[in-house]
Amino acid sequence: MSKLVAPHGGKGLVCALLEGSELEAEKSKAAGLQQIEISARAKGDLIMLGIGGFSPLAGFMKKADWKNVCEKFQLADGTFWPVPITLDITSGDAAKVKEGQEVALVRKGKVFATMLVEEKYEMTDTDKKWECEKVFMGHGEDSVDGKFWKVAMEDHPGVKMVMAQKEFNLGGPVKVLSEGEYPAEYPGVYLKPAETRKMFDDRGWANVAALQLRNPMHRSHEYLAKIAVEVCDGVLIHSLIGNLKPGDIPAHVRVEAIDILIDKYFVKENVINAGYPLDMRYAGPREALLHATFRQNYGVNNMLIGRDHAGVGDFYGLFEAQEIFDRIPFTGDPAKDLLCKPMKIDWTFYCTECDGMASLRTCPHKKESRVILSGTKLRKALSEGGPVPDHFGREEVLVHLKKYYASLTEKVEVKMQGAASGDNM
Repeated sequence: MSKLVAPHGGKGLVCALLEGSELEAEKSKAAGLQQIEISARAKGDLIMLGIGGFSPLAGFMKKADWKNVCEKFQLADGTFWPVPITLDITSGDAAKVKEGQEVALVRKGKVFATMLVEEKYEMTDTDKKWECEKVFMGHGEDSVDGKFWKVAMEDHPGVKMVMAQKEFNLGGPVKVLSEGEYPAEYPGVYLKPAETRKMFDDRGWANVAALQLRNPMHRSHEYLAKIAVEVCDGVLIHSLIGNLKPGDIPAHVRVEAIDILIDKYFVKENVINAGYPLDMRYAGPREALLHATFRQNYGVNNMLIGRDHAGVGDFYGLFEAQEIFDRIPFTGDPAKDLLCKPMKIDWTFYCTECDGMASLRTCPHKKESRVILSGTKLRKALSEGGPVPDHFGREEVLVHLKKYYASLTEKVEVKMQGAASGDNM
C-alpha cells in the first residue's frame, strides 16, 4: 500500500483525459460541436485537468469558485485552492453559447477537449482588476504605496495576461482528448501524477520533496535539492515545460542541463528529473501555493520554497512566498486542506570565506564574501555574453547554456530586480 500523501481534495486523482473507445467517440462528437479557440494557458490547464494534476477540479471554474478562490483561497465548497483556473472567451463566442450546451475547445486547429457549459459569466475590466489585486499584488516595493497599477501593466506579465483576457468566462466540466506535444517532445520527463506516484512507490519513498524550476539549475538550486535529499526519501526536480515569457530559457535546454547536473553531482537513485505542462502565471506567493497544491497530486508532501519563489520584479517581499503558507485557511478536514507543506529555506549563496554553499542562517561573513545566485542574474550574464561569476554554476552546465545563447540570432533584454541582484540582502 502506498505511503505517499493523498491527492488533494479527497477524491483521488480526478483525471478528465479519455482513452480508447471513449476517446474516439468523443473526438467524433467534437467534430460537430461549436469550436472555441483557447489560449496557450488554457491548453496547459486542460492537460493538467486531463492527467489529474489539478485534482479535485473536473473543469474550469464557475463564478462562485472564481470569486472564492480570489478572496478566500478556497473553492465554493471550502476546498483549498489558491489561483483561478478559468476559461475566457470573446463576447462574440459567448453570444453563440448557451448554458447546458457542449462545445469543443480548440488551440491552433487542434481539438484539445469538449466542455459542458454549466455557466457563462461576464468579466469586466473591474472584475479583472479585482482578480489582479487579489492574486498578484504583494508586499514588495512595486505593490505598496499606490505603485501597483503604475507599473504592473508594463512590468508584471501575470497582470498583463489577466487584463488581456476576453470578455466572458465559461465554467463547467471537461473531457480532455489530447496531451498535446508533451509526450513526444519530452519522453521520460513529461510524467503524469499516476506515473510519479508509481516511481516513488517503486523506490519505497514516503517523504518526497519537490524543487520547482523555470530557470537553469544553478548552485543554489543544487544546494536546495541536496538539503531535501538529506531529510527526505527523495527529490522531484520538477521543471515547467509550458510557455514562459520572452528571455526565459526554453524547456528542452533546461531539462538537458538538469540531466548533466544529475549525472555528475547527484546520487541518481535519490532524484527524479521531470516536467509539467503549465504556462507560468507569475503569481508570486499565490503561485508558490499552486505549486504545492498540484505537487500533492504528484505524490509530493514537501515543497521547497526559497527566496522570491515565482517572483516578478519587486512586486513581492523576498520571503513572502514562504509567509503566505502561514496565512492560508485551515479547516481540519484533510480532504479540503493543503497537505503538501513548505520547506522554507533561507537566502542561499556561495561564500568564499566558508568555501562552500551557505545561507543567512549558517554563514557569519560579510556580504562581500558572498556570491549571490539567481536565475535572472545568470540569464542576464549569459544573454549579454558577459562573464559568469565563479561558483555560480557547474562548468559542464554553463558550457551547455553558453552553447544555447551562442545559437540565438536575436537577444532579449533581461531586467534585473532587487531580489535577483542581491542589493536588498
